[in-house]
Amino acid sequence: MISTELASRLREAGLSWNPADGDRFRIDSPQLAEEVFTVSALVVETHHYDTGTVLGFNGTTEWALDSVEISDTLWLPREDQLRDLLGGTFRSLRHDDGAYAVEVELLGERRVFEGPDPAEAYGEALLALVELAAH
Repeated sequence: MISTELASRLREAGLSWNPADGDRFRIDSPQLAEEVFTVSALVVETHHYDTGTVLGFNGTTEWALDSVEISDTLWLPREDQLRDLLGGTFRSLRHDDGAYAVEVELLGERRVFEGPDPAEAYGEALLALVELAAH
């Protein structure tokens, strides 16, 4: 999973988020700083009865947080989302000497970004692309 630090740098650079099912995020709150949430249209709970099993569709199963402004959240893009956002700039992903390396082409120049896992390497490459687009 992408680090909170890199996700923050991507947000500060201008990466926008349109929440969709399956997206992970953190809430900018000291009480929830370590919690990762997932966007989900439905929460499905299994109920076992003598007459059979029922799948219950509920708003929440444990506690309720009524709502949170998107500006108070930090999107943690998945590896596939990061790769998709690189679009046509993406050239390759490889594993070199214990690190992952993503090669992209930015303004005709091939550049390599490394990370301890693929998501971090993709994230570093995307950060370069977002910063380039902002200028």
